[in-house]
Amino acid sequence: MVHLVLFTPAGVFFLIFACSFAYDRRLIRNGVYLFFALLFLFVGLVGEVLQVSVRAAGVLFAVPFLLLPPMMLVLAVFLIVNGVTMLRREGRSLANLLSLAAGVGIILFLGLQVLAADTGWKPLELAMAPVTGVLGYVSLLFTIFLLYSFVYGRIGHRGRHAVDFVVVLGSGLVGGSRVPPLLAGRLERGRTAFDAERAKGRDPMLLTSGGQGPDEDLPEARAMADYLIAAGVSADRILVEDQSRTTQENLRFSKALMQDRKADYRALVVTNNFHVMRAAQIARKEKVMAQVIGSPTARYFWPSATIREFVAVFLSHRVLNLGICALLSVIGVVLAL
Repeated sequence: MVHLVLFTPAGVFFLIFACSFAYDRRLIRNGVYLFFALLFLFVGLVGEVLQVSVRAAGVLFAVPFLLLPPMMLVLAVFLIVNGVTMLRREGRSLANLLSLAAGVGIILFLGLQVLAADTGWKPLELAMAPVTGVLGYVSLLFTIFLLYSFVYGRIGHRGRHAVDFVVVLGSGLVGGSRVPPLLAGRLERGRTAFDAERAKGRDPMLLTSGGQGPDEDLPEARAMADYLIAAGVSADRILVEDQSRTTQENLRFSKALMQDRKADYRALVVTNNFHVMRAAQIARKEKVMAQVIGSPTARYFWPSATIREFVAVFLSHRVLNLGICALLSVIGVVLAL
């Protein structure tokens, strides 16, 4: 009976996750179900160990909490170093400052927490209480985002359906007309998926999507198509969508082209790995019948890009998330009084 009680919540959440994943793999809340399934599984395992050794169970339960402060410090240092690298290689911009800002923020938070605990200064304690609650909530969501991004990126696109279109999203040109490494990675990943479908006896098309920016000599989609043709893809297997300016437009306009050719189409959308989860969310919102796959990204670029994607997903549910943050702030202040 003890075993059943301890593992039942994990089983329930795994079942909910499996049903929700089967319904639509692109749902962000799938990550919430998976996280709590794993959390309750861990609690169940601790309960199992507890029946053998109280001391061992105590250690197993305490280790995550004991490791949290040093792990936060290590993470902060990593983010600061990464932020400096981003500024050196990519130039100064708000997006490139994200990892540096996050690292400095963690250091500042830890320092103020130590100061508040050491001095017992009430105003500082009252100020830190809501910050701690909000940071805890945001950290939980970020962990869930990373967990499900990892899972979706590896199994989200696998299935029995034939792929009719492989859509490659644009990301900007350099020098007005050249495909940069980031975009070349997407195109190569798209070509690999295209070749894999053809090897299965299917006849998909590659669809390049991206309009012309103010500093570009031609639409991104046209330059992308030229890149694929130079790489050996037949021109008659390529469609060009050259009007879009955002990911939402990429998917919306590409959907129209695909529907014109096949009403019940199935597609794969290719972007960079850090952008997969948000692109999948947007594809669902636009009712595009597609899963999303990612191409590799330079390691130094990944942290800031991932933080940016998380912020965008967080704000896409701003009413719920900001409401919870406000509630946690109030509770934190009340408890600190």
